[in-house]
Formats: sequence, C-alpha cells, structure tokens
Amino acid sequence: MKILGIAAPFGHDSSAALIVDGKIVAAVEEERFTRKKHAEGQLPLNSVKYCLEASGLRPEDIDIIAYPWAVSALRSKRREYLFRTFKSRPSRAYKKFFRNRKEFNDQINFINKTLSPCGFDTDNINIRWVEHHTAHAASSFYLSGMSEAAYLSIDAGGEIVSTLIGKAKDSRLTKIKEIIAPDSLGDFYATMTDYLGFRRGNGEYKVMGMAPYGDPDNFNFDHIINWIDRKKSYCCNDDYVWVQRSRRFKADKVYSKKMVDEFGLEREGEGLSEPYIHIAAVTQKKLEDITVKLIDTYLKDELERHGNLCFAGGCALNVALNRVLLKLPYIKRLFVQPASHDSGGSLGAAAFAAVEAGDRVEVMNHVYYGPEYSNSQIEGELKRSGLAYKYEDNIAETVADLLCQDEIVGWFQGRMEWGPRALGARSIIGNPTIPGTADRINALIKFREKWRPFCPSILREFASDILNSDHPAPFMAIAFDVNESWREKIPEVVHVNGTCRPQIVDEHTNLKYYKLIKSFQHKTGVPVVINTSLNRKGEPIVCTPHDAVEMFKGSGLEYMAIGDYLVWK
Repeated sequence: MKILGIAAPFGHDSSAALIVDGKIVAAVEEERFTRKKHAEGQLPLNSVKYCLEASGLRPEDIDIIAYPWAVSALRSKRREYLFRTFKSRPSRAYKKFFRNRKEFNDQINFINKTLSPCGFDTDNINIRWVEHHTAHAASSFYLSGMSEAAYLSIDAGGEIVSTLIGKAKDSRLTKIKEIIAPDSLGDFYATMTDYLGFRRGNGEYKVMGMAPYGDPDNFNFDHIINWIDRKKSYCCNDDYVWVQRSRRFKADKVYSKKMVDEFGLEREGEGLSEPYIHIAAVTQKKLEDITVKLIDTYLKDELERHGNLCFAGGCALNVALNRVLLKLPYIKRLFVQPASHDSGGSLGAAAFAAVEAGDRVEVMNHVYYGPEYSNSQIEGELKRSGLAYKYEDNIAETVADLLCQDEIVGWFQGRMEWGPRALGARSIIGNPTIPGTADRINALIKFREKWRPFCPSILREFASDILNSDHPAPFMAIAFDVNESWREKIPEVVHVNGTCRPQIVDEHTNLKYYKLIKSFQHKTGVPVVINTSLNRKGEPIVCTPHDAVEMFKGSGLEYMAIGDYLVWK
C-alpha cells in the first residue's frame, strides 16, 4: 500500500510522510522548505511534493491519505470535557460540545487545501482519520521493532485528550487510560515556559536545561498541578495553567495574573537568576513525578512482564524525563519517536494505516528521510556563491584535522534528518575536549544562552563506557549520566548535572559521519564530537545547499564541509 500521511491539524509543525509497502520512503517537516520555524499557519505543500518526488509516485498512485485527527475522538469525549470545563471555561466547553461539525469541516479544508495544489483529485481520495494520540502511539510502537510494549503519549492535547496510556502487541494498540484537557502536562509545561520568559511551543527544552541549576524543594506547586489518588489521575488548576484570556497577565501569554502575584514578574534576559531557576526545577520535577505516577498506576504490571515502553507526544522530547523513565527498574528498553511532536503525526498516522492495511512497517533505525543533493548540485551553488572552496578526496579526514586544530565546522551531508534534532546530516561540529569551544560556538554562530549544554555524537563501540549504559540512543532522545572518568575528557558536552544527550553513531546508518568521528578518535583518542544543528538562531535547520551557503555567509563559521567540498572564508 502507498500511504501518505500529512499533518498537523492544529496550525503548527506541518509535515508529510510516505510509507510504501511498509517502508518509510520520505518524511519531512514543512519548516525546512519555508524557513519559518514550526511552519505556523502553513500547509505542508512542499512536504507533500517532496514525498511524491522522492518516491517517483504520482498523486493518483496514493492509496490512502492518513491524517492524525478524528472527529470520533472529539465526540466520544465531549461530554466528559463539558463536565470538566463548564464552570471555569464555559465558552470552550460550548464550542467543543456543539461545534464538532465546524472542526471537522476545518480539517477537511486543511486536507483539501494541501492536496489540491499538489495535483490530487480531492473528490476521489481515501482518507483514514486516525485519532491524534493513537497516531503518536503508532509512531513509536510500530516503528520500534518491538512485538509487545506499553505505550505512552503525552502532549498539550489532541482533539480533546492530552494523555493516552495503553499497551500494544503485534498490530494491535489497546487503550488503558485517557486524560482529557485542560488537565494537561503539556499545557502545564508550556505555561511555565511562557512565565520563565521563553517562547511556548519552542522553548520548553530551555526550561529543561535550566532546571538542574535550581532546587525543586524551594517551591510547592501542588496547588498548580497535582496527583489525585481517588481519581488515579492528575489535575491542573485552571487559575494557573493556560488560563482564559480574561485572567491572563498579558494578552499574548497564557499564565495568569494570579501567578505573577504569587511568584513575581516574568523572567527577563538570558542569564540564570533566582527564583526562576527554582521554578524551572520544580516544573521539571512535576513533569517527571506525575509521568512516573501514571506509569506506576497503569503500566507497571505490563512493564514487569516485558520491560518495553514506547513514548511519543511533545513531552517525549524532554530528554531529562526520559532519563528518569529509563532508570525505573521495570523499564528495560525505551523507544522514543525522534519526531515526537505534532510533526510526527504524519508518520504515525501513515504507520497506523499501513499496519491496518496488513503491511509490516520497517523498524526506524535512522532519521535520514529528507532531501539530498549531489556533488554537482552542490558545486553549482558554490560557484554562484563566490565562496572559496575545493574538492576533498576524504572530507571526513579533512574535517577531523580541522577539529584537532580547534576549528568549528559546518557539516552538510546526505539526506536531511526527520525531526527536530541534527544527527550528522545538517550539523555544526566541534572539539569536545577543549574548554571554551561551546562558548565560541555560541558567540560566533548560535547565540544561545551560555548555560545550555551542547550534545555529543559518540561512536557506537565506545558508548557503553562513556554512558554507563548499553541502551540504544541513536536519536538524542534520552539523557544519560556520563561516566565520571569521561567528564573531564569531554567537558564541552557534559551538563552541569553530569549528564549528556547523546547520539550514538553507527557506521551502518551514517557511514560518512561515522568516518569523521573515527578519524577524530584516531587522532585524539576521543570518540566524541560536539554536534549542534546547522542553523542560525530562530531559524529551522538548513535543508538545501543554498540554505547552507546563506547560513554560512551570515554566521561566524569559518569552514563548512558540504558534500565532498570544503568551503572557507
């Protein structure tokens, strides 16, 4: 079956993914083409066109359009939502209960406006509507290679549901528990992201990075979000979490006047300061504690049998949370979908439809499903750029030599990554052994907060020694404790709490990147490089050679390896 998934139904992170006879042929986010972060308000037109181009298929060849939203989920939970919200959010309760047809028509319009310009006859398409959290669950379990697992999907909210807990075996996903918004861990974390001065929907990882600098015991957030034993669930206080417009401190913020009265004005600036580091710490702790409580309550027996957990939804991008989960004694293997946010819904919906149609979906061993460019295409762009460049017989060795000289190098190779992490296709590479390298990357290129950590790419054969773990980690989706013997050797990729968010690099999935790190290891004895995304602050990761050249010109980078060419200033 030829199945095209498109997303997202909520106005941001639009994407497309194509599965043909169980094989992932293409998966890409719209922001990479339009150069607008999260593609807010944009249709996945370029993404769909790319999927067709990469596969050589025509619109009429597609059997199913899979979409991660279903009006059935809205209707089945609307009464529960009404009872939960009619006092505190009456207008939202009314809309969710009585305007299902309007929401359905809005989603139909999204699909038609996306597919029609791409050549589809929208009167003759077969749409498979997949519940939002079911699509997230499918994106993790069906691509994990596991035959049996517990699964968890947590985000701000789908049609109505914010958290889905279940179990999976072979081709079947079975629901165990659903929690509806506005009780939402994702909304809670986004609200605190807003209050801490970061952009919600984009800055949650900054809250996670700030948390280790604070003490969660300095504040009690039980009145904001808390576990309720009699309900076997958590509850958010509507006076604090994603409040109604009339209660907001500012029109463009989702935290309340009451929060400001209690904790003070929103954090400003880029530094670390009190009380905000402690607020970040308790925010992270609440996310971790409640997630663990959900697992203990609903999945512990299941996990004690097989030890497999599959995780997706926006909260699954919280690598510190995933570190906590992996330390639970009954979790032996944790698979996190690398595109766990709403962009991943296109792939999840397509995977669900593929399995439903009888296909066996391939295991997701890598994320290289985006566009790639030949040396001739790259050289054409370099000729037009006016930059100095030359062809290298062994670009990996050349870049390893530059890293040994403490140079920072852009790295543009092969098919672009799927998901928010740069994983050795569109990366900036540095030497992790030299103190100050991370600060230089920040000062010259990234302009990030100084306290945020950079990530390591580690050769597979050395990973267990460095991370004290044999657990797979190909996607920078889980944080690990760095072996004390390695912390002083690679200080530029170790966070203040002794952890790192690694990518373990395998020669079978990214040979050229593996050769680069291997060459660096031969020269230095260190099988690790700094890896951060090839982009400027506020921009998506680069997609094309033109994007890379423009980024290079507008940054402090001195060198870039693009295909087999070395470019310099």
